[in-house]
Amino acid sequence: MSYGQQGGSPSQWDPWKPHSQQPWNDGTDGTDGTPDWAALAEASEARNKRRRLLFIGGGALATLAIGAAVAVAVVSANSDGPEAKRGPQLPSTADIPSGSGPAPSFEPTSAPPPLDPKDFVSSKDKDKAPLSVEGLFPGTQLTMGDNVYKKGPTADTRDCASAAQGTLPKVLNDHDCTRLMRVSYTKDGVAVTVGVAVFDTESQATRAKKQADKDSIVSALSGGGVKQFCNAAVCRSTTNSYGRYAYFTVAGFTDGKDVTPKSTAAFTTGDDLAEFSFRQIRRRGEAQASAEAAAD
Repeated sequence: MSYGQQGGSPSQWDPWKPHSQQPWNDGTDGTDGTPDWAALAEASEARNKRRRLLFIGGGALATLAIGAAVAVAVVSANSDGPEAKRGPQLPSTADIPSGSGPAPSFEPTSAPPPLDPKDFVSSKDKDKAPLSVEGLFPGTQLTMGDNVYKKGPTADTRDCASAAQGTLPKVLNDHDCTRLMRVSYTKDGVAVTVGVAVFDTESQATRAKKQADKDSIVSALSGGGVKQFCNAAVCRSTTNSYGRYAYFTVAGFTDGKDVTPKSTAAFTTGDDLAEFSFRQIRRRGEAQASAEAAAD
């Protein structure tokens, strides 16, 4: 009688399967007693693979469990139930103002504008600084660019018409001129007299300037080394105003010659004195504006 294998397929041993039985073997392949290394390696790899799968699956379950616990904790922390510890409540999204509202506005801040010098020489109410011929035309000579003019006689009167000729006396009286100051300068045979008429307001001075015509002439002032000029000869005159002051010039030759369009020296002299008069009146306003600003 021979002993052969029992019927059916041999039982397969699975270390991860309950009640599976490992067939008895002494570690050989059953033929020559040599261990079946391939079978042993496959079994070891199967066990390692199952361990990895279990580890990954367990980690995923643990992650889900932690996430669920955190979610429960967050829900519990935000719970409105009486058992919740109430802290500062954040507004809901419906209560948060949107960014589409008007932006806050702020009043612009800036330094006050500088005082206008002209304001201080435009009316007698603000033009309070001392006024004199020497104050407007100081020194003994005047330098304008390359030209140096020697200062001659001066005059100051409250009777404005008495120091004017032609149509100018009426113009000064019509607009209530209160004072007329004059000074003469000479250079190389050319003499010029500048007259500064004072009014109470700028509008009076402006109207006087507009009504003056080619026959409105300030009287030439001679003496003190300045020969008479512009008494019978043709001379060149100018008229202008700034603030409450109107200023006039008359320029001619001390030898009695007429001024012609080619008499550039007479034109230059008259223009220089008119420009200097404007500057001096403006400086008067600047000085008073600076004093007012410093007082504030």
